[in-house]
Amino acid sequence: MSLREILERIQKDDKPILLNDSIKDWEAGALLENLSAPMLRTQAYLQPGLYIAEINESGYLGRVLYKVKQKA
Repeated sequence: MSLREILERIQKDDKPILLNDSIKDWEAGALLENLSAPMLRTQAYLQPGLYIAEINESGYLGRVLYKVKQKA
């Protein structure tokens, strides 16, 4: 699944969550508008309630792209 597909699913579900990249909190829609096309094509995995991690070329989980936070 691509990062775009994950973000679109989060946006569609309209759950009260933010995604933190260790610098800033983002809403899924804002990331869809601001990330580059190559970044949005990144293969990724969503661990609900915890994080979104990239999937590396070997098919294993790589670095955590975003930590999932509940909106206050």
